[in-house]
Parts: sequence; C-alpha cells; structure tokens
Amino acid sequence: MTALDSSPIPLYTDMFEHGPGRHVEAEVPTVTEAFLSQVNRRGNAPAILDERLDVVLTWRQYGMAARRASAGLRAIGLRRGDNVGLLLTNRPEFHVADIAVLLAGGTPFSLYQSSAPEQLAEILSGSVCRVVITEPQFESRVQAALRLVDAPAPCVVTVGTSSWAELVSAEPAEPDPTCYAGLSTASPSDLATVSYTAGTTGAPRGAELTHHAVMTTVTHLAKDLGVRPGMRSISYLPMAHIAERIGSHYLPMITGSSIVCCRDAARLVPVLGHTQPEIFFSPPRLWEKLKAATVRAAEAGVDPELIRRAIGLGHTEIALVGAAACPPDVVEYFRSIGVPLRESYGMTETAGVVSISALDDAGCVGKPLPHNEVRVGYDGELFVRSASMMVRYRDSPEATNRVLDAQGWLRTGDAGRIDHDGRIWILDRKTDLIINSSGTTLSPANIEARLRDADPLIEHACVIGNGRPYNVALVVVDPARAAQHPTGDALTAAVHAHIERVNQRLSPAEQVKRFALLDKAWLPDSDELTVTMKLKRRAIEHKYAGQIDALYAAPLAGPIGR
Repeated sequence: MTALDSSPIPLYTDMFEHGPGRHVEAEVPTVTEAFLSQVNRRGNAPAILDERLDVVLTWRQYGMAARRASAGLRAIGLRRGDNVGLLLTNRPEFHVADIAVLLAGGTPFSLYQSSAPEQLAEILSGSVCRVVITEPQFESRVQAALRLVDAPAPCVVTVGTSSWAELVSAEPAEPDPTCYAGLSTASPSDLATVSYTAGTTGAPRGAELTHHAVMTTVTHLAKDLGVRPGMRSISYLPMAHIAERIGSHYLPMITGSSIVCCRDAARLVPVLGHTQPEIFFSPPRLWEKLKAATVRAAEAGVDPELIRRAIGLGHTEIALVGAAACPPDVVEYFRSIGVPLRESYGMTETAGVVSISALDDAGCVGKPLPHNEVRVGYDGELFVRSASMMVRYRDSPEATNRVLDAQGWLRTGDAGRIDHDGRIWILDRKTDLIINSSGTTLSPANIEARLRDADPLIEHACVIGNGRPYNVALVVVDPARAAQHPTGDALTAAVHAHIERVNQRLSPAEQVKRFALLDKAWLPDSDELTVTMKLKRRAIEHKYAGQIDALYAAPLAGPIGR
C-alpha cells in the first residue's frame, strides 16, 4: 500500500470515543473458514431459497457446488490472487460463484447491473480481471466492455449456458464429496472482495476489504442483532452494494441463517408479503412507502399484527434501515405497530456497519459497534477508525490519502455529533449542507424527508439553496397518486398546498419558497439516484440547471412561487 500522509487529521480530543477499534479480532478469521464451518454444521438445513420459499440449496449442496466451481475455475487458469468480476442478479449462482472464487484463492468483486460498457471497462481494466461470471441478459454489455479493455481478455462464464455447466461440473482433486481439505487456504490479510462505492460524488472507487475486515464486521453485527440459525432474510439490493454483501452473503456464513433470492427488486413487495422474513433491511424510501400504505389503517385501530402481516413483516424480529437518513417519524411509526426498526450507519470503506441504534433511540444511529471508534473533527465532520477498515482504494493512492491518515482515521464526509451517552447523530453529508446567502447552514436531507414523509404524493424531492437567498425544490410525484388529480393544475395545487403545510413546521430559513414539478420518474441507479435511492445532488443540479435558474429568476410572490 502506498504510504499515507503521516500528519494526523485534526480532531476534538475531548469528544466521546467508543470501542477498542482496530484491536478487536474476528472469532472466525476468514470467510472461507466460516463458510466451510456452516457446511459441516448445518448440513441439510436450507441455505438458499427462491421467492416461493422452495429450497434451492442446502448448506451441504451449497458447499459441494462451490467446491466443484472452485475446481472449474482452477481448470480454466485461475490462480491465487487473480481477480474475478461478478455481474449477476440476486440469484443462487452468485453465492456459489463468489465463495468458489475465494476457495480457488482468487478475489471476487461485484459489478453494478446498470453499468454502461465504458464503466465496466474502467473497472475491469483497473482490476486486471482474469474471469467474468455473468448471465445472458448482461453478456452483450460485458463483451462490449471487453472490447474497450487494453489488457488480455478475461474468460467469460455465463450462467445458464454450457460454460457455467462445465464450471460447476468440474471434478475436484479430492474425490470424497465431503472433503474440503486444502480449499480454505486464505489468510485473514488476504482480500475477500473489492467493493465499489456508490458514486454519489464522483466516479466509484474500489475499497479493498480483507477477510479480517469482513469477518470482524459480521461477527459483531451477528452478536448485536441476535441472528439465529435458520432465520430468513431477503436478498434484493445489488450485490455490488456493501450492505447487501454483508447482510445476505457473509452474515449467513457466521450465523447459519438462510437467504431468499429476489432477482428483481421490482418484485420485492409481493416477495416480502409471501416470505414474511425474520430479518429485513431496506433504505429509508421503502420504509416510507410502507408507512404511507398502512398509516391510515393504524390510525383507524386495525390490529397491528394484521398490518405487519399485510406488508410482509409479520415474523420480522430484526428490522434495519440504513444507507441514507430516515425520518424519526418513520422509525417511531413502525415501532408503534410492533416492528423493531433500528437505524444503522456504515460505509463501504469500513466493510459496512459502524453503528446501530437501540430500540429506545429515535433520530440517532446509536453507539459504535465494539470494533469501531468514532470522533468529531473541528468542523463537525465524523471520523471513524475500525478493525474492519479497507486496505486502500484500488489503484488510487491519492484518493486513499485524502480520506485515510496514517493513524487509521477515515474522513466519512458526514457532518454529525456525538452526545454524552456516546450516540451518533448524523446531520447530513458535509458536502450536501446548504449555506445560504445569509450564512445560515441547513440540512437539505432533513427538509426533503419532511416533504416525503408528510404526504405520499411526493415520491422524491431535491432541495437547492446553497449560496442562494432561499430554498427551492425539484419535486417528483408518485404516479398512482398523481393520477387522482384530474388536471395538471390540480396536481400543482395539491403539491403547493402540501409544501405550505410542511413549511409551517420549518424555520423561515428552511422553508421551500418555490418548486418545480418534474414529469419524469427518478429510478434507482439512474442519473438522479444511486441504487439505494440516495440523491446524486451534483448530477441533479447539473441536469436540471435550467429549471433551477428559472425558479430564482423572478421575484417571490406569496408564500410559495411556482
């Protein structure tokens, strides 16, 4: 790793500091050892299920499939330390392929399904990829990307074709199907994966995460959550996202829990209703939608158990929200109907989770897990030091040096505070904070959350006001609810009235004075949103610069101009 700048990042030395941080050890040192342990211990217990809850693989079958695929990878030339790209949906073959690469001594990494060929080529070039495992719907895009790569072309294996069939039918060197001797050769310092950041503020960066980092995170996560063998969770977020990898891929290797594969996130709601998982994680937007769909029933006195079952949370014992700020009202609502919703905070660079709130916390993300330390810098930025810290950003020493100092403290980019009880409170992304022309600092995420939470008509809102005399908002409405308004003027009037109501609960500086209704939906992993539906603010402000300028062009007339 390139040597880091040895000058320490300035910190408040009298702020709360929690946990032994870098000195915490994982109980199981490597992902492969954890996996093989579950194969031996759980045997015929379900490991991977489909949307109908049919068992696709038991733990024993999972182990045998990974063992054969590992032999197949070695047969096509994979060597220790080689990189393997995975462009797959949330399907059983992903889990088999990922662990097979590790058993063969390679380093697997996931690619975002929406990536353009140019984006894929950039990542594949930087990783010197030896093999790409994909599926038919992505094969043409992979081939287009490989034509742009200035390096020896990797071998492409496509699930559902003869290339995958040959891979998983390879005969291991050891004929005994229950023998895994020699496969678990990884050391804790070897890379378990390279996880690419979501790219909200620029090009994605590949965080190199070791077996030790991954196993430290999942060990403490499993203890904090109380995960038991056989508990089911739904895998539906892109496997390239660290939260999905940790929660639905690595966590079962420690706990013996089961994975329900939901290949299409658009089907999540019906899959949730059918499977009734014991564990469920989602970014805030889905929790907000589930609240909007049920709050009237709750207010009318409908039995909370019926409400929970109706939305697929009838058996949920572990419920988490993360990847973005969640309005406290949403958290409190679900707790009021018996869903034990807790807020989590984490990032790719720390192999996922930094902290989780307690059930009696609201509005904060709780105390750091024991393997993490958190401090507040002089300007209010949060810094994290962790036993699960990345090694570096792949092929980017300058970017690594900008965020990670020689003492192991990571600049999170988040503005926040730590209270006297050691709980972390997130204000906003430091770069997202609005400082208006009067010098007042505001959190746009807080305003946006209030706009969405107060009325399900508003699907998305982006508040702008940095360096400006007042705030404006770009608004995207829910299509189904918008259809209830017969004309465009009626819809605009409804949004206008809603924003006026929200403004009454905001300070004068926070209030939205003008808004523009956009007629195009904002979808996950698009120009406007990340895969977990975070706003890509820079991209939005650039793309909609004309509409934004128009909102400031004329003098204000009344409480809200349109």
